[in-house]
Amino acid sequence: MAASRRSPFALDFAQQCLGFVIAALFLAPLAWTALSSLKPAAEAALPPLPPWPSRITYETYQSLDGFGSGLVTHTANSLFVALGTVGLSGIVSLLAGYGFSRFHFPLKNVIFVLIISTMMIPYQSLLTPLFLILSWIGLSNSLVGLVLVYATLQLPFSVFMMRNAFEAVPREIDEAARIDGCGGVRILTRIMLPLVAPGIITVSIFAFLASWNEFLAALILLTDNKLFTLPILVTAVRSGQFGTVDWGAVQAGVTLMMMPCLLLFLLLQRYYMRGLTAGAVK
Repeated sequence: MAASRRSPFALDFAQQCLGFVIAALFLAPLAWTALSSLKPAAEAALPPLPPWPSRITYETYQSLDGFGSGLVTHTANSLFVALGTVGLSGIVSLLAGYGFSRFHFPLKNVIFVLIISTMMIPYQSLLTPLFLILSWIGLSNSLVGLVLVYATLQLPFSVFMMRNAFEAVPREIDEAARIDGCGGVRILTRIMLPLVAPGIITVSIFAFLASWNEFLAALILLTDNKLFTLPILVTAVRSGQFGTVDWGAVQAGVTLMMMPCLLLFLLLQRYYMRGLTAGAVK
């Protein structure tokens, strides 16, 4: 009897220990990188053990600031591109998801499938046509053009997520609002928007992470050094003068790039999970 009572406790304890070990394995590289970025420059090229610095210093961040147009400029460029992509893809996917979920129009399912099917096309194959289009409309080598490209690449997934989010909301809510005299715009902004907020947050997180970390499109579409984003700056640090690598600056750049992603995910993770599962059974 006593053994049967201890058994669930032992199983629960073992599961918690396993979860702790798995979490430690995932967090160790992140902590290692952050600690390495605080080492003196002379220690950056030494063997990585022990991972903690002999003294805490910001030399590596000062070194990183010396590359390109400066750390502030490139961070601001990345923030502009990431927030612009989040805003544009969020608004367009919200309206598109609402339309595909709540309205009937000719070839609705065909158009939706065509939009979703573009996710299977490698985006690298689209860079040349996108570059030609940006040149034609006068937005080549500009951050606004890069925002348009990133939003275009995010829209198929975002539209799919927002349609699922609207599908999870009972249609009786729409019908009750229409009986009370609400129009389509008021239903969307006053009633539906709070209900699909987890979907919007999920789409925003994906758009931010993708645009914040994207490298290839920014490298091809931007030629002005002042417009480069953080991933390109970190690559320039890796190349260095005469092929040398400033490992301390590289660790500082990686740390700087991952911190916003971690904070964003930790703050919004509960909405993120709800958004992913919204409409899953529809």
